[in-house]
Amino acid sequence: MSLLARLNTPERRELLWLAIFSVIILVVLPSILEPFRLNLFGKYLTYGFVTLGLVICWGDAGILSLGQGVFFGLGGYCMAMFLKLEASSVANTKIQSTPGIPDFMDWNQITHLPFFWQPFHSLAFSLAAVVVVPTVLALVIGVAMFKRRVGGTYFAIITQAIAAILTILIIGQQGYTGGVNGITDLRTLWGWDIRTDHAKTILYFVSAIALILCILAARVVRMSKLGRLLRALRDREDRVRFSGYEVANFKIFAFCFAAAVAGIGGAMFTLQVGFMSPSLIGIVPSIEMVIFCAVGGRTSLLGAVYGALLVNWAKTTFSEDLPQLWLLAMGGLFIAVVLAFPNGLAGIFRLAIDRLPKGPGGRRQPGITPVVAEQAGAPQ
Repeated sequence: MSLLARLNTPERRELLWLAIFSVIILVVLPSILEPFRLNLFGKYLTYGFVTLGLVICWGDAGILSLGQGVFFGLGGYCMAMFLKLEASSVANTKIQSTPGIPDFMDWNQITHLPFFWQPFHSLAFSLAAVVVVPTVLALVIGVAMFKRRVGGTYFAIITQAIAAILTILIIGQQGYTGGVNGITDLRTLWGWDIRTDHAKTILYFVSAIALILCILAARVVRMSKLGRLLRALRDREDRVRFSGYEVANFKIFAFCFAAAVAGIGGAMFTLQVGFMSPSLIGIVPSIEMVIFCAVGGRTSLLGAVYGALLVNWAKTTFSEDLPQLWLLAMGGLFIAVVLAFPNGLAGIFRLAIDRLPKGPGGRRQPGITPVVAEQAGAPQ
């Protein structure tokens, strides 16, 4: 039996694409890239978490959120708070007027650690907060909006407003958040120096494995009855509601799932890059994250992740030579994708599969069907 015949189901083909993706990020890239470039791709992978959540939220449930940077940033800040407290031991800050607190608090004449910083002395609490804090905020927003049937353009604008408000709040509370500079000078994780090339390489593999696990979790959601209902309410929400389902609850789940995954990405970003600032939370980065997903394909899990890798690689490469033109190129890329390839890289891949030579009698080669291509298309 040929290989194509063995891969004649969407599920098997999806696993094949995931295996190929895993080999690329776990074997190929580490073997051909120097530590500096590998660390850059590790940063790109953290944006893949956000695009993964957008596939469930936007691609499946039809909920366009222009504030995913909020959840990405909250996850990053939760991790940064733990790392900053570890770097702000009494021994490390003995030259401050108040030793034992972060340097930006000392600069702002704060003489004791705020109560909401206290729990972040615990790594277990911090790791839980990376997921719980973004999810709880998404739950509050989702209940407030979806229970009142606020959606579409109105919801997108509201999420933009939330991103702007949180950015202003973080910048304004400089003594507690680090202000416009964010939380910087992060050194160790439980005594392990995260600034070395060796540490960054290890963190790259941690990010890659975590991303693969999140892809599997999202795939389970999409293959379940819940996933089918999400796609149904995206296409005909009224029919799903008339069938007796509480549509708001499904939307809340999709939004919270996207927030939780984005929070994990934010935490991995902090570990990879070594800081977290409000510049990663506002409207512009949130829109860029949507562009990553659109370029890759908002209906394909792996397609969206590839989109994040490709656009960020292009951003780094071209902005080195043409920094003033990159933002225009980003906008032009988004417009071109929406007009010419609305399904992104996944749509191009699907089209290529559909155009493969047909077998005798006008039939496609075994294992290649439009349905399979659609399900696997730019591998999910």
